Amino acid sequence: MQVHFGLDLLHAEWPRSVVCIGTFDGVHLGHQAVIAAAEQAAQARSLPMVVVTFDRHPAATLAPERCPPAILSIGGKLHFLRQIQVPVTVVLPFNRELASTPAETFLHDFLQGQLRAEMAVVGHDFAMGKDRVGTAAWLSERIETVIVPPFELDSRRVSSSEVRRAVREGRLEEAERLLGRPYAIEGVVVEGAKLGRTLGYPTANLARSIRQVEPPDGVYAATAITPYGTFPAAASIGIRPTIDATTRTIEAYLMDYKGDSLYGMSITLQLRRRLRGQEKFDSLEALKEQMGRDIEAARG
Repeated sequence: MQVHFGLDLLHAEWPRSVVCIGTFDGVHLGHQAVIAAAEQAAQARSLPMVVVTFDRHPAATLAPERCPPAILSIGGKLHFLRQIQVPVTVVLPFNRELASTPAETFLHDFLQGQLRAEMAVVGHDFAMGKDRVGTAAWLSERIETVIVPPFELDSRRVSSSEVRRAVREGRLEEAERLLGRPYAIEGVVVEGAKLGRTLGYPTANLARSIRQVEPPDGVYAATAITPYGTFPAAASIGIRPTIDATTRTIEAYLMDYKGDSLYGMSITLQLRRRLRGQEKFDSLEALKEQMGRDIEAARG
């Protein structure tokens, strides 16, 4: 996949294209339906399909106090777009300059000018340009436009808000249905208190670089994707009440992992289901016994 950050170095050699635009903050099934419609239109016309997205949620610039936590990072978004074989992605910085650009300018100078768009594909709730003037209906009056209706599962609209709600409530199976893949947390492995190692279950402690929506404290069945392979895992999220810790941590025991140290490396934890809430145990031995049961439950 060709990726362009910003417009400065963008030099499109194709004479025409189909452009798909959206924040795609979760790349959930609804977003995937918009991208699939663009791909179908591009193939029917034998044209390249270009996805245009943003480096942050628009609210991060327009109303930071109301900006929702991320569902996945920009790296995670690009990774998934690459997986579904999007040929070209343009990532625009959603800063004040972009937010103040009139919709007409965005359409004529960027979409039709730089990207050579002859067709746009957008979701039903799309809007672009200063004051969100460039709605889907507005766009369709100026360029051939496919407006993709809401995507529904069980007669309910799939949305990023629903994904966040499912994650916050610990309904990871539901989040996976809405996303079309497991909900994932990315982080760099850092040194922790090494309690797990003391108990015979060494864990990888994750430090993240974004404010991401989080599930409730508890223990989860997970899959860990590492530079050395993919492993089933049991993940713990919370403050570790047995040792009276106060810092919330995310740590995972990787089953069957016999490789080198993961310190400093980026790993992804796919959370599949919640096994139990956090508990305070009377002793470290009781905690160790429960960790053994959690690992067996996560493996199953």
